[in-house]
Amino acid sequence: MINISRRHFIGAVGATAAASAFSMPAIASGKTIRIGAVQPFSGGLELFGNQAKMGLDLAAAEINAAGGILGHQVEILYEDNKTDPKTSVERAKKLIERDEVAAISGPITSAARDAMAATMERGKTPLFYATNYEGGICNRYLFSFNTVPNQDTAPLIPYLKDIGVGDSYYMFGADYVWPRNMFATAKNIIGEIGGTTLGEEYTPFGVKDFAPIIRKIADSGAKVLLFALPGADGITFIKQAEEFGLTKTVKIAFLGFAETYLGAFGEGKGEDMYCGVPFVASSDEPGVQDFVSRIRKTNGDDAVVSFYVMTHYNSVMALKAGLEKAGKVDREAMIDAMGGLTFDIPTGPATITEADHHIAMNMYIAKTENGTLNVAKKLGIIEPAPQCG
Repeated sequence: MINISRRHFIGAVGATAAASAFSMPAIASGKTIRIGAVQPFSGGLELFGNQAKMGLDLAAAEINAAGGILGHQVEILYEDNKTDPKTSVERAKKLIERDEVAAISGPITSAARDAMAATMERGKTPLFYATNYEGGICNRYLFSFNTVPNQDTAPLIPYLKDIGVGDSYYMFGADYVWPRNMFATAKNIIGEIGGTTLGEEYTPFGVKDFAPIIRKIADSGAKVLLFALPGADGITFIKQAEEFGLTKTVKIAFLGFAETYLGAFGEGKGEDMYCGVPFVASSDEPGVQDFVSRIRKTNGDDAVVSFYVMTHYNSVMALKAGLEKAGKVDREAMIDAMGGLTFDIPTGPATITEADHHIAMNMYIAKTENGTLNVAKKLGIIEPAPQCG
């Protein structure tokens, strides 16, 4: 568990002085509330950074059109972290020290998030993390607006068994913290349903030929591939797996899958894959369709709308609700007000847990079919597992 306590950073006099230097000045009525965004707009994960930007921009535009927050307009200040942890820290420091932001949105990767943790704590500035992750953080200055394993992966594994796909698994993912921790959780879930794990492999980024591991998966006899290889590498793997014929005998449970991948595998490819998600753009739910329509009104009819768009939008709307509940523009008061807060999101009511600042919301099992991502099962509201303790 990643547990960064306040006393770790402000126990010494020097550290206390450093922390106080970051205190947020009072904002007079009519002045702008600035929100920083440390997102990848280059370096390999810019697709996800651009999804985040659509959600953040819509939230700011809607808030400002409705009169702002407590008399203040909202401005998003974007910084490119280049998909790099060190750059993420540098950008966060700039936003806190020079721009005096009320909060920071981002980043995408767990490595960048962990690198920023000390800076956020020292600057007493909340980080709004809206990417699905492996769980384990309990920190006053971090709010998670996306899913943890008990919300997306835990329901997916028994669902695949229930529909007759199978309960023997092979796990394959990128060699970094998110896949490793997700697979560790998944193995326990597989064991609970009486299933078996037949193999576990990790790969560095940038691999071009996946034939050896594809053959290994095929030879294992596994019925399900639990897959956690994001971005272009994941697309390359799926294409090669299709060509090999792996997808005819093995179902793919794609962790982190979203609409951003649709169409990337080629026409008629990438079908019959499963995932657990907090949002499906094709859902017939009125709130979802209204949200998708509002995004496309600004970004074009062809704009891809994934859960990354919604969760980043939600984070800014939560900031608004927190400040209005607090009755003043103050970071610490906002943090206190956001704990336990219930507010509406496109998929229905959502609640931020009071103890560890994660979010309970409606969840879905989704499946790729006919070139789109469709709801296979509505799961209802799933609370995040406790992250503190």
